[in-house]
Amino acid sequence: MTRVYDTFLAGGLVMWPLLGLCIVTSVCILERSWFWLRLVIQEKQIVREVLTAAKVDLEKAEKIAEDAQILAIGRFLVEPLRLKKPSPETFHLAIKAACDREFVEMRKGDIFLKSVVAIAPLLGILGTAEGLVTTFTNLKTNSFNITDFSKVTPGLAQALISCTTAIAVAIFAFVFFRIFLCLRARQMGFFSQVGNDLELIYLQCWHEDSTQVNIQTNNEQ
Repeated sequence: MTRVYDTFLAGGLVMWPLLGLCIVTSVCILERSWFWLRLVIQEKQIVREVLTAAKVDLEKAEKIAEDAQILAIGRFLVEPLRLKKPSPETFHLAIKAACDREFVEMRKGDIFLKSVVAIAPLLGILGTAEGLVTTFTNLKTNSFNITDFSKVTPGLAQALISCTTAIAVAIFAFVFFRIFLCLRARQMGFFSQVGNDLELIYLQCWHEDSTQVNIQTNNEQ
């Protein structure tokens, strides 16, 4: 532990903002990972239950979606199901609006991770420059024209440590940013498919039935 701390201090002042970036990035990644892990594991079962219930009882389907509102898929499904006898156009708009709202939520953290990918290497360059300045400042020649290289080592170590740390932080943020990006692209297709299935169930099982009832009622009158 002492060796790690000594290495950290040898990296210079730039190591402190890099440490802060690493901590905040880790918190952001943990929060997003938990969001995606719960969603990916549970969403298919929730969709199956909601779509099955929607064929026979919209209120039951709404209740299932409400119980799952902690997840994006639950919030997405409950919005159109809350409507009371909506027209097909209104039902479609509710699905689209809920879908757009959840996609915004899925982008949470993206701007921060992209900023870390851009800022961390710049801090590494700054640390490298600081280390090189220290190196040349300490580079001296004695009276026998022999260079004292023992004073060069701290500056070179500072440059290498800060640069390596900055690149590691940037790679760490970039890898998870790409993972989250791929997950979001997958979810866009999945949500679109689920929305279409729910809309089709509503049109076939509920809207057409209510239309036929209205026609029969008008004919009897």
